This record gives sequence, C-alpha cells and structure tokens, in this order.
Amino acid sequence: MPDVIRQFVEGINQGALAKHAPLTSAQLREDLNMAEIIKAKVLLVDDEELFLTTLAKRLEVRGMQVSTVTRGKDAVAMVENQAFDLVVLDLSMPGMDGLETLKRIKVKQPDAEIIILTGEGSIRTGIEAMKAGAEDFLQKPVNIVELVNKISEAKDKRMHILQNKSVKEIEQILQTKAW
Repeated sequence: MPDVIRQFVEGINQGALAKHAPLTSAQLREDLNMAEIIKAKVLLVDDEELFLTTLAKRLEVRGMQVSTVTRGKDAVAMVENQAFDLVVLDLSMPGMDGLETLKRIKVKQPDAEIIILTGEGSIRTGIEAMKAGAEDFLQKPVNIVELVNKISEAKDKRMHILQNKSVKEIEQILQTKAW
C-alpha cells in the first residue's frame, strides 16, 4: 500500500467517523474509488475534534477545500471574512449551539447553504433547524456518501441562486443605461 494511503488510513483510524470501527485500507480504496470530485469550499463546525479531522480528510479526498472550527462563534467569525459554498454544522456544541450558530450565519450570509449534523437529533429539532434556514438535517454517525451527495446538491443549489442573482444584477444595469 502506498505511504500516502497508509498515512491517510492511520489518520482516519485515529478518529473514525462518529465512533465507527476504524477504516481498513480496502474500505478506504473503495471510498476513494467512489469519490466524486466536488470543487466546493466547505466549513465544518463540530466540537468533536477527532470527528472533525476525520470528516475533513474524507471531504478533501473528494476535492473539497475544507476549513474547520470547533465553536459556533468561530464559525460566525469565519463566515464574516470569507464565503463558503456550504457549512456543515453540529447541532449540539458547548457555548453557542448549532441552532444559534445557524441563525447568526444566516444573518451574515442569507444565501449560505447549511447542513446540520447531530448525534441526538429529534424530528422537532430538525424542523426547527429547517425553519431557521438549514438545507438539510443528518444524523450521526453520518454516511459519507449521503453527506457528499447532500453537499453536491447544496452546492448546485447555491450556484443556481448566485447565477440568478447575477442575471438580475445585469438586467438592472441594462435597464438603467440608455443604450
């Protein structure tokens, strides 16, 4: 097995996703073979550092540019300074919880696409998160293929929204000019 894959497997095994059994090199190869390359800028927010690191690595393998923070207030600060295609946000965190973080991010970036992850979610909490502007709500342990599909869908939706905004801005400019 090449050293890069071995190091990646070791890194994954040190913090396997949400208490899963460690990944074997065969599982990782399958994961890499199934990996659709998605060019997206993603912010991961979770207070479980091992989960955060593991998930970031698995998304980076798929071509995503991933930033991570462990606190809601840090996520809000990052969103103020840079645009992300998507935010993957843990619901249950100390300090500012995921729901409050979601609301504050939406104030800063109303078009932000946000997926909520939780290990202890209820239907009521999921509905509340969706009403506050979450794109989707997934339970931990998260299936990486399902999460990647949701990220892809959210990125496509964001791109569509941005394209529509651009068209509207161009139409406004054209209407104000006397050609």
